[in-house]
Amino acid sequence: MIVTTLRRTLNVSASPSAPESHVSAASGLVRAGDWLYVVADDALHLAVFPATGDAPGHTVRLFLGELPDGHAERKAVKPDLEALCRLGPSAAFAHGALLALPSGSTPARRRASVLPLNADGSLAGPAHTVDCTGLYVQLERELLALNVEGAAVTGRFLRLLNRGNGEGGVDALVDLDLDRVVGGLDVGALGPETVRSVRRWELGEANGVRLSFTDASALPDGRVVFTATAEDSRDRVADGPVKGSAVGVLAPDGTPVYLDSVDAGVKLEGVDARVEGGRIHLLLVADADDPSVPAPLLEAVLPVPG
Repeated sequence: MIVTTLRRTLNVSASPSAPESHVSAASGLVRAGDWLYVVADDALHLAVFPATGDAPGHTVRLFLGELPDGHAERKAVKPDLEALCRLGPSAAFAHGALLALPSGSTPARRRASVLPLNADGSLAGPAHTVDCTGLYVQLERELLALNVEGAAVTGRFLRLLNRGNGEGGVDALVDLDLDRVVGGLDVGALGPETVRSVRRWELGEANGVRLSFTDASALPDGRVVFTATAEDSRDRVADGPVKGSAVGVLAPDGTPVYLDSVDAGVKLEGVDARVEGGRIHLLLVADADDPSVPAPLLEAVLPVPG
């Protein structure tokens, strides 16, 4: 079992456009330079935290508008950003960018957001909206129950992880052509021509409930660290009791080579992995499915070589 340690809770400074005092439904995590970036699946903002210490973070708007306060009403219209990844330098983004991707689990959840970065990992400008409808319609033909939860750049691909929770769900790896993705971001839309392959996987169970992908983070050698959660939900949209979470590693070709449970009884939704001292160090965020509960930032070390 992987031992986790609580590093901090994700409290933020409230503002007129984002009055919340904390991130609750944390769903994606990227560390860049001196900053931690977190997306939440029930928000219109990106949360930004210092990589060290426990000072409150601040928020950066991703989409215009406001969300209702009621849980059911909010769930019906939220953008459902579930994955956050860092893109490398390109002609469009001199120092790379952050890409926040939606689940695609309903037609209303198909807007992505891209934010350019400076060389030091800080944000270089405002967010730009990207229409994922063309891409997600194609993926829905392949997977039926579309629910994108993780994304990581590995080699020439942007690898998406589809979460298979609920009836009819399928856990799958989707490899997109990275050059075509970057070109699509530049014009504000991702289409079906980016898709290179779709492969289905089964991760086993935790306490009788299927484990399903929830996030991804790439390592320098092409491996991808992923998180998975066993949530006893009837479908890809409904919440349910969490029966366990795990962390695993995919080989560069996408084959699972390691999987173990974590000691924390939380719904792991985001991971940032990096190699330090020959070991894989993790930062993890979780979603309590309760807007009154601040999301935790956890840390752990994997017992596999970096």
